[in-house]
Amino acid sequence: MVSSSHEAMHHFGQKGTAGLIRNFQRLFHVPFPEPRGFTVVNTDLTEIEPVERRADSVVRVNTEHGDFLLVLESQGKKDERKRGSWPYYLSYLYEKYGCEPVLIVMTQSSSTARWAAQPIRFGLPGWASLLVRPMVLGPDNVPVIADEKEAAEDVSLAVLSAITHGRGPGVAAILAPLAAALDTIDPASAALLAQLVTSGLVDPQAKEIWRDLMAPVNYFFQNPVADQLRDEGRTEGRVEGRVEDRIEMTLRILELRGVPVSDSVRLRVQACSDLELLKGLSERAVHVACAEELFDDQ
Repeated sequence: MVSSSHEAMHHFGQKGTAGLIRNFQRLFHVPFPEPRGFTVVNTDLTEIEPVERRADSVVRVNTEHGDFLLVLESQGKKDERKRGSWPYYLSYLYEKYGCEPVLIVMTQSSSTARWAAQPIRFGLPGWASLLVRPMVLGPDNVPVIADEKEAAEDVSLAVLSAITHGRGPGVAAILAPLAAALDTIDPASAALLAQLVTSGLVDPQAKEIWRDLMAPVNYFFQNPVADQLRDEGRTEGRVEGRVEDRIEMTLRILELRGVPVSDSVRLRVQACSDLELLKGLSERAVHVACAEELFDDQ
């Protein structure tokens, strides 16, 4: 099953790849050609054998020098099996699409970044039949952006900063300026970037801080792609599953905002089976001063 982080990467690839490439040019000091268009590519790389192989995200980038494939991989820790998969990803994609693949690995760990950046060689000593050199974004080469003005000037770089530095005691100083910077761009892009950060953060404390920062904001409900991300993994037509998620979402938002929920309100929310009504309740949960206000218009 495709995870929410994979799905978020897909949509960010469509909306934010131009910004990513601009920052790759800056961080890697590599002359990426200027992009003219993007297409998200199917990440399922499974062939006939019964082994699932899936890249995190693959984006086809059209430039005046031809097309290339941007293969984005998020790596939480060292995994030798993954290093064995990366050459397969690149070879398969080149054979299937006929254009050059570029592997980008993102991690929050300096040691994992050093491990991932090591060239992968297959062949004789001193004579590699296959050589893979991943390009790695990590804490050592992505700047820390903890200034609101700087974050607003380059929101995509601020997102990379949050993902690669999003843990430890100083994480709030990075996430708060990014949350403010999202207010300076269009809501649809902001919703996708907010979801990407939610998916990319692995530290529980950082996730909680980010949820608190996003709780008063209505991005989550303004963008149809956000609905798709929330509903990923569910069978189409299973309304009862979406109803349960909306109930949980409504109560969770109130909890994160510190709004007390009485037993009567909790039971009333949990008893609701109308999906459209629950959508309205979850949207109002972002703004109400007390839980009873959820039902003021009923």
